[in-house]
Amino acid sequence: MAQQLDADAMIARFAARAEAARSRNLPPVGGDERQAFLQAQRDDFMDYAIMSDAKWAMDDGILTFTVDLRPKTE
Repeated sequence: MAQQLDADAMIARFAARAEAARSRNLPPVGGDERQAFLQAQRDDFMDYAIMSDAKWAMDDGILTFTVDLRPKTE
């Protein structure tokens, strides 16, 4: 049985991963390792948060995610 793609659930998982990355506990590391961990945490949060804001479309079997990176206007 083929598994069906649920793009909405996928986007929801990205949102959960963004929150997990943001609230990740800092392991007992110092110096360069600490900085590398903090940078990875920032990168993970940004990547997951961007994807969690995506809109998706399926056209002829091609899944496309669209992310509006323009600043929000009031």
